[in-house]
Amino acid sequence: MFDLKELERAQGIVGQAVPPTPAHAWPLLAERLGTGVVVKHENHTPIGAFKVRGGLVYLDRLKRERPNVLGIISATRGNHGQSLAFAASRHGVPAVICVPRGNSVEKNRAMKAFGAELVEHGEDFQAAREEAERRAQFAGLHMVPSFHPDLVLGVATYALELFRAAPDLDVLYVPIGQGSGICGCIMARDLLGLKTEIVGVQSTEAPSYALSFAAGRIVTTETSNTLADGMATRIPDADAFAIIRKGATRIVQVSDDEVAAAIRAYWTDTHNLAEGAGAAPLAAALQEKSRLQGRRVGLVLSGGNIDFDLFRKWVMADAPMARMAVA
Repeated sequence: MFDLKELERAQGIVGQAVPPTPAHAWPLLAERLGTGVVVKHENHTPIGAFKVRGGLVYLDRLKRERPNVLGIISATRGNHGQSLAFAASRHGVPAVICVPRGNSVEKNRAMKAFGAELVEHGEDFQAAREEAERRAQFAGLHMVPSFHPDLVLGVATYALELFRAAPDLDVLYVPIGQGSGICGCIMARDLLGLKTEIVGVQSTEAPSYALSFAAGRIVTTETSNTLADGMATRIPDADAFAIIRKGATRIVQVSDDEVAAAIRAYWTDTHNLAEGAGAAPLAAALQEKSRLQGRRVGLVLSGGNIDFDLFRKWVMADAPMARMAVA
């Protein structure tokens, strides 16, 4: 898909807007997991999520190759759309973003604030994507997919930063939505010649990649009813699946309750706010705690964009459970 020189060039493009994000070893998280742990804080980007990197690289190439492009359109549950809105605004390109009805109110507001025109359509991401494809043909807009080599190239820059800061990681947990993040981690690891195991994480309520990984072929699901909207995928991308199948060690499924507990743990142990997908790697590591002893663990905190109402209703709804998460 790309070589190390291309990845380093992409790092330069991203670096014009996004400083390298921290990779911290938190003592309280280490106590919780019973082993050394490093967190890559992609919640500290200008949009609060790792996706901004892919949008910047994608728009850089698009603007160079099609300087007169009328505009872009895409579908999202939030972070992909914020990424494209942010990058498009830097290049003076109009952006239209389609989201399903009932999407995150605060992510919708953020996309509008970055200059995007927002279209609400359908009941889930798949319906929103189909609407975006229809509008792209009707209005002559450039359709930006959820998975593309330039998007992977962009987000792989966070993995390059992490692996160069912590090349001795034994295992890295990465959430899977459409697949760009974990594919970027696999590519960066392989280009640097490292042996780190990469473990994908999905929701039990949206396990399409996990089911596909187990079956060795694409498996779709009828629903994706997880509160962790960054992992709400029903139909895996075939190109992403091919990379994941070859380069990941396994895929762990976590429940919404486990994710909520991980969000609380991040807050109590690090005072960082994680969205559902961002906390899922910690949830998976806690689930596999017994097999991690003596190993150096990496966690991708992929984003912190969780609505306040969702945080209050989902994460803090059970006060006794919240107190247990601190213990």
